[in-house]
Amino acid sequence: MVPRNELILFSLAALGLVLSPGPNMIYLISRSLTQGKRAGIISLLGVMAGFLVHILFVSFGLTAVFMAIPIAYQIIKWLGVIYLLYLAWQGIRPDAGSLFETRDISSDTAFRLVQMGFLTNVFNPKVAIFYMSFFPQFTNPEYGELITQNIQLGIVQLLISASINLIIILSASQLSAWFRQRPVYIKIQKRIMSGVLAGLALRMALDKGK
Repeated sequence: MVPRNELILFSLAALGLVLSPGPNMIYLISRSLTQGKRAGIISLLGVMAGFLVHILFVSFGLTAVFMAIPIAYQIIKWLGVIYLLYLAWQGIRPDAGSLFETRDISSDTAFRLVQMGFLTNVFNPKVAIFYMSFFPQFTNPEYGELITQNIQLGIVQLLISASINLIIILSASQLSAWFRQRPVYIKIQKRIMSGVLAGLALRMALDKGK
């Protein structure tokens, strides 16, 4: 099992992922604002199913890769550092978008909502890169089976994503109006999250490996 301190650090990285604007968040907020909270929640089920596909794929795939090619860990480690710094920059760049930027989308059936949520997540490169870049930073053969550790991290990330996205869905209209009236809070949130992500990048860069 992954130690508690490693899980806490991983949770911060997972929180950064779910709070950074991307296809999943924009899709869920758009559904909630244009088709109602129920549609947002149904869409979230599809997104969570997509996360499960990523978790299983990366858990089994990474285990095989690290056993066959040890240097792959270092390569993926530095890709993770670069990706974290990229996310940090995305939050503070001058033209960074708001968490509540939405687009108009047509109404769909429940099946279509789940399907679109699933496909939006499965084909979201940000999720795949996150898993492939960050899982290796928090696993160690000394903790037990790598597959078990990867699945554990995946479940933690899934729960964090589900919780935050559910809050956003249920509060989409209120939060959207509140932030539009107080743009300074969006800037503060972005800078805090960018600082957290940059700190995690530094921690990974200084890590001598496992």
